[in-house]
Amino acid sequence: MRYCSLGSGSKGNGTLIEQGATRLLVDCGFSLRSTEQRLRHAGISGEQLTAVLVTHEHSDHIQGVAKLARKFDLPVYLTPGTGYALRQELLDFRWIDLHSRVVISELEVSPVAVPHDAREPCQFIFDNGQQRLGVLTDTGSITPWIVEQYAKLDALFLEANYDPRMLAMGPYPSFLKARVGGELGHLSNHQAASLLGMIDLEQLQHIAIAHISEKNNRPELARSAFADVLANWSGELLLAEQNQGLPWQTISGLSHHHCALSGSR
Repeated sequence: MRYCSLGSGSKGNGTLIEQGATRLLVDCGFSLRSTEQRLRHAGISGEQLTAVLVTHEHSDHIQGVAKLARKFDLPVYLTPGTGYALRQELLDFRWIDLHSRVVISELEVSPVAVPHDAREPCQFIFDNGQQRLGVLTDTGSITPWIVEQYAKLDALFLEANYDPRMLAMGPYPSFLKARVGGELGHLSNHQAASLLGMIDLEQLQHIAIAHISEKNNRPELARSAFADVLANWSGELLLAEQNQGLPWQTISGLSHHHCALSGSR
């Protein structure tokens, strides 16, 4: 299994997961033209996609979903609550039940309910029978359910959206600061680090820091917040950026990641 980011942040999100001939796009928050450019940059064309999965209805996650799905005749997997925002689009909707896994070609997908200020938001874990990749962004707080679901992964695409001090001192109006930093907002660097402290890092090969705010965070602040909890971890810490995204990362078939040290790709 491998994954890449087409871009991650408040100006648009899209994450590709590939297993064999199965290619799933999680969210599409870019215009159709930009999405196709970003796919090309990843060496993929729209015709090669299997399906689009949507986490929630905010525009930086759904802006391009309808046009992309219509152009390439793709099924769209989403919760009924999220579907409410796209109800006019008459797409091939496949409803996600938050209590059930769904098999899409060669991948088993587990939706995970998360606290976020949307109608019925979820994030996803992808399983090919040997490796598990977790995607966790747009989450206001870490719940026991999230800890349980993300406990044993081989790779994790994890939001570290803001540094609390930068958010407090930054340019956002107070209502937006309250929203971002609230229980239904986004994960701070320290909240993301706290999740890492609660899960088993043993088989985790990569952690990709995602959805970093351009105004309320800096990559080095996120990295330093993770430093203590990752002190004895020998995997690779990556960064998914707004414009460049993150190039393809392959999750190796090794049961333990010590054999796949940083830089061995």
